[in-house]
Amino acid sequence: MKGGISNLMKQAQKIQSNFQKAQEELAHLEITGEAGGGMVKIVMTGRHDVRRVEIDPELMKEDKEMLEDLIAAAVNDAVRKVERTSQDKLANMAGGLGLPEGFKLPF
Repeated sequence: MKGGISNLMKQAQKIQSNFQKAQEELAHLEITGEAGGGMVKIVMTGRHDVRRVEIDPELMKEDKEMLEDLIAAAVNDAVRKVERTSQDKLANMAGGLGLPEGFKLPF
């Protein structure tokens, strides 16, 4: 029994270390969200920090509301992509743990 608890603790420490590494990798990852067929692009990190906003000069001739809508859509697209990438990375990390389907990390 004692060896089982020791092995369990070692496995938990390894999981924690892997999780921290995955979080660091995601923080430095840059993902691009787009709207308007690529006329508006938002580059966002895995921590949801916006790094760059690119707007096609042709949009500057359009009305303000349309530009605002496209910026909001591009940000939302970037957020969804960051979330999807984060979930995929953490799911791959947890794949070898034998966790039940739908079990979410972090605990």
